[in-house]
Amino acid sequence: MFIVDRSAALIRPKQPFLEWLNALPGNDIQLTLDDVRSDCTVILVPEASEPEDGISYIDDIADKLFEMELASWVEDEALWPQKRNLKLFWEWFDVEIHLGVMDSVSEDIHNTPSDHGYH
Repeated sequence: MFIVDRSAALIRPKQPFLEWLNALPGNDIQLTLDDVRSDCTVILVPEASEPEDGISYIDDIADKLFEMELASWVEDEALWPQKRNLKLFWEWFDVEIHLGVMDSVSEDIHNTPSDHGYH
């Protein structure tokens, strides 16, 4: 096991995100909150000594995270909420900060840039 010099943030959609998703045109499958809160996005953030440090970092990148989460469900940006801001991000997502991250794999981690900068 290896200690990783990062903390982790788990991004979980909330009810307003689900309502937006289920209201999209052409959506034939009504998802539940359990559906959208399972297998959520986990991102590595700078190593934090307090959860508040991780939350502060999330605030700084919330616009990118918001785009990444929307894109993971809907590719057509015209269907995304147009007035996205930090307040809306926190209304649509819960974030859990996990301070300690361990790597159980001995091979090197390979980082591949995503289309949206953070994923």
